This record gives sequence, structure tokens and C-alpha cells, in this order.
Amino acid sequence: MSRERLAIVPVRGGRVPFGATEAVAAAGGRVWVVGDGTADAVAELEGIATAELWATESATFRPGALAEAMAARLAERHLIVVPGSPDGRDLAPRIAASLDRPLVPYAIELDDDRAVIVGPRGLVEIQVHIDGPAVVTMQPGATGVLPTNAPLPRLGAVELEYGEAADAPVVAALPPDPVTIDLADAPRIVGAGAGLADAERVALLGRVGEVLGAALGATRVVTDAGWADTARQIGTTGVAVDPELYVAVAISGAVQHVLGLGDPSH
Repeated sequence: MSRERLAIVPVRGGRVPFGATEAVAAAGGRVWVVGDGTADAVAELEGIATAELWATESATFRPGALAEAMAARLAERHLIVVPGSPDGRDLAPRIAASLDRPLVPYAIELDDDRAVIVGPRGLVEIQVHIDGPAVVTMQPGATGVLPTNAPLPRLGAVELEYGEAADAPVVAALPPDPVTIDLADAPRIVGAGAGLADAERVALLGRVGEVLGAALGATRVVTDAGWADTARQIGTTGVAVDPELYVAVAISGAVQHVLGLGDPSH
């Protein structure tokens, strides 16, 4: 079996999910983009996808059928690397099942025979030995990946034959709710800091966020106090984000929080 890795990046509407750059970089610049709007997504990976580039255009996302259809082409790859985005978390375990391989989730570092994964709430790092072929999900925002000047490799189009895997039927595709959206995917975020002083003010900021179409984020002090859910925590021990707009309210700007903010446009 080849020791080469390959990243699988599921896309919707041509949008590359958060965590895709980490996955492609961890795969040595080799990537297979699958989904709707792959041409736009491929363009976003310039300087990241440097060694190998494949694309499969598909109007619907059926992770079970997709994993089965891809399995034969993935069997010779040592490590399959998938971003830990919502779609990536749906697809990765199905690929692992189709290939009869272990799944290594939440990786922040990856070698051929070792991964470092984050434990509950991001407070623990665990070294995992990989003693054979595996499927790995990369934690979004865990490592900074800067594009190179390398041009995109020649794009290869791949047609797949989908079977009758047991996928949940799609009833409707709804726009994300700012209140419940995964923070890693939120385009707008209002951040609550310790200066708000109590749960009632944090809840009020959440309602302000709803009016702005923004999700509520928080610092660790706020989540430790129970004023916001731990899933709302942004920073090195929480969620890494990269929104278009970030509004910080009563936040001092400690490095542990700021390192999780990515590079907001505003």
C-alpha cells in the first residue's frame, strides 16, 4: 500500500468548509473535492492543494452512498484526512466503515504513525499511535496554514456510481440559525466577556446577536461560570472561529481567546 495520504473535502455551494486547509495540508497537498460547486471550491485551495487535485460534482450530499462509491479509489491510500466540519464529521465515519478502518477524530497533529488529538473541551491532548491505514478528521482552526506560491495541480474529474446506501432523505435545506449554528461556521459572532458579570447580561447579548444575525460566542471565564454553554467558548481551549464579523463585548483580549479568532474581516 502507498504511504500517500489524501484529503477528502465535502463542499456545498462552492464554499470550502472551515478546517479544509488543515486537512489538505496534513495530506501533503493532495485533495479530492466532492459536492456542489467544486470549481469555486478548488479555486479557494490554490496554494494549499499543491500535489494532487481531483473533483466530483454532486448536487446532493449523501455521505453513506458517497463513502461506498469512493471506497475502491481510497483503498490504496494510507491515511484519509477529512476536515472536522459538520459534513466532514458525517462523511469520515462512513468512509472508515466502508474501508474497515479505525477513525481517529479531532486531530491537531498528524504523522504516518501518530496523531495528537484533543480531548473533552479541548483541555487535554492525547497522543494516539496509528499502526495501519486509518481515517482522520482534522480539528478546524487547530493549526495555521499559509498558502504557498505553488500553482494548482492539473484537475482530474471523477465520476462516481452511487449505490443504495441507507442515507437519511433530505426534506429541505434551511439557512443556518444564528442561535444554533456551529461557531466554526458562523459568519457573524458577538463575543461575551467576563465584564458582563452575570448570565442575564450574556443572554441579553445573545438576543442582540439574533437581531444582527450573529451567533453568541464567549470567553472561558463566561462558560466556566455557567453563563453560556461550553460549546460557545472561543479560544485555545474552545472553538477556533474565522467569521466575517466579530463584535467583542466586555472582553479583555487575553491571548488564549484571541488565538481562536482566526482573521475576521471586521
